Amino acid sequence: MSAKLKKGDTVIVLAGKDKGKKGEIQSVDPKAGKAVVEGINIAIRHQRQTQTNQGGRQPKAMPVDLSNLAVTDKNGKATRVGFRMEEGKKVRFAKTTGEAL
Repeated sequence: MSAKLKKGDTVIVLAGKDKGKKGEIQSVDPKAGKAVVEGINIAIRHQRQTQTNQGGRQPKAMPVDLSNLAVTDKNGKATRVGFRMEEGKKVRFAKTTGEAL
């Protein structure tokens, strides 16, 4: 099955403490059904000091469930994702505008 959300997509958060915020997907874990979004669901992690890293309390983006994310169309609105065939290839498209993603 093709993925509706992929790395590099701009998404908006539909539910949770960061509802309404937008960000870009950095990684997706389809098996767990989660994605890491830049600037969303930030937690403080304590890092031990090393030769290359100063250490201390550092913010880190934690995974968000895919059901709480929606792709944004060219207008910046949340949209659902559909699939269609174009020139023999399966293409994702935004349901609101009909434009290929």
